[in-house]
Amino acid sequence: MQEHSDNIHHESGPGASTRDRKYTIAGIAGLLVLCLLIGLAVFAFRGTHLHPALVNGRYGFIDNSGKLAIQPQFDQAGEFSERLAPVAVNNRWGYVDTKGKLIIAPSFDMADPFTADGIAMVGINGKLGYLGKDGKWVVGALYDGAGSFGDGLAPVLVNGRWGYINKRGALAIQPQFDEASSFSEERAAVRIGQLHGYIDKSGKLVVNPQYDLAGDFHDGRAAVKSNGRFGFIDRDAHMVIPAQFDAAGDFREGMAVVAIGPRFGYINKNGRFEINPQYDRAGDFHAGLAPVWTGDRMAYITKAGKLVWNPAV
Repeated sequence: MQEHSDNIHHESGPGASTRDRKYTIAGIAGLLVLCLLIGLAVFAFRGTHLHPALVNGRYGFIDNSGKLAIQPQFDQAGEFSERLAPVAVNNRWGYVDTKGKLIIAPSFDMADPFTADGIAMVGINGKLGYLGKDGKWVVGALYDGAGSFGDGLAPVLVNGRWGYINKRGALAIQPQFDEASSFSEERAAVRIGQLHGYIDKSGKLVVNPQYDLAGDFHDGRAAVKSNGRFGFIDRDAHMVIPAQFDAAGDFREGMAVVAIGPRFGYINKNGRFEINPQYDRAGDFHAGLAPVWTGDRMAYITKAGKLVWNPAV
């Protein structure tokens, strides 16, 4: 349900849909930078996590102290996961390791971070498929629409309907939905008609379609839109944080991005603000840091709201 880029759910905005990182090839170019910077299922690796950072129009990576660990040299970059990060060189995407060395050559139209399944969604020649960390195809580029793997399954578009494949590329849930998200915490948001609900890994509806938009479960919470506002439900579909926000993102590391009016801040799992709304845009926390924007200026903050990297100052 993220209609604002970066897993933030929004009435309207310049970003992706909240289907955890579901894409059709058309429209990827306009969404890719923010989606990769902030999006959807990213996993920290052992040791110091590195974060993409924009310096004088080029992307490098900083560590948690705000120190540049990989010098700015890429056209675009996404978050590290599984010790690899997607980067763009001359408008082609590949992957670097934590030293900044290209491990998978830039040869794709787009590239997602690797998920915990060790698989990344990539696009090439107008189609989407899945790579392993060795750069070899796990599932070939066959789909006009697809989403990232989660819990061993990935949403794919087949003949105009969304279903799910397993890591062998075989259909595990038959195409039957109008829209489908990636699985997280053994739940996936799907759209049937105009409303969104949730299925389990067998494809059975466990939360009936009733929401205008629906996000992914993280930390036992999912953002949903009801009656024009965003709140959060638990796995039993109880509204545990009332619908009161103008935009909302998925919980990550115990905090979620929300907006009151045009300003973004962060709440905890009880719905209380930990960082008051003050940013023009804001992204998920990864390994204790989150990217925030004031105008076009990007910075990183800690969970206490402290700036650790702000090159504009």
